[in-house]
Amino acid sequence: MIELTSRQLLIIDIVKKHAPITGEQIAEQLNLTRPTIRSDLSVLVMLEYIDAKPKVGYFPGKKASQRLGSGYLLQETKVGSIQSTPIIVRETATIQDAVVTLFLQDVGTLIICDETGRLAGVASRKDFLKVTLGNPAAVTMPVSMVMTRRSKVVTVSPEDTVLDAAHKMIFHEVDSLPVIAPDAEEENGFRQEVTGRLTKTAIIKLLLELEAKG
Repeated sequence: MIELTSRQLLIIDIVKKHAPITGEQIAEQLNLTRPTIRSDLSVLVMLEYIDAKPKVGYFPGKKASQRLGSGYLLQETKVGSIQSTPIIVRETATIQDAVVTLFLQDVGTLIICDETGRLAGVASRKDFLKVTLGNPAAVTMPVSMVMTRRSKVVTVSPEDTVLDAAHKMIFHEVDSLPVIAPDAEEENGFRQEVTGRLTKTAIIKLLLELEAKG
């Protein structure tokens, strides 16, 4: 049995959700070019995981409903089952305090929340380096000055599949995602309570567990 790559598994998932879909549209969802995935599409058509119709696009193939090993593990596992404790700092914290937390917790990104625990943004090591290099006074600035604000932050919910989360990580080129759950008590419906974080490391561990069982 031919082992499919993670990109091929994502392509199958995209075709299942959006058929009929063109090769250009698949490439766009993967943040790649059509020529880059041409060989993947050819392999999947040959193996009957997807089917192609001229001038129409791609459809699920005969084998699309079969279990596909690691791809189906990711599709059947919810984010909430492998998420870890979020590393949070308040938006009023100083950059110095945030950097100390970053290194003490050994993480690449901090989740920034307001005083009520609502997601305000995220800040990475790169964000802190940009503002502090050559600017000693920056350490006393509030972390809100350097964070990526909520409107631009990619998030997942505990009920999302790990496959969908992995797709977001690849498309947006990030190593972790805040896990948020809507608060029904918020009048405007936009309150986002941070319940955890999902990292690439957690996904890799999940795949290694599958490999060990196999």
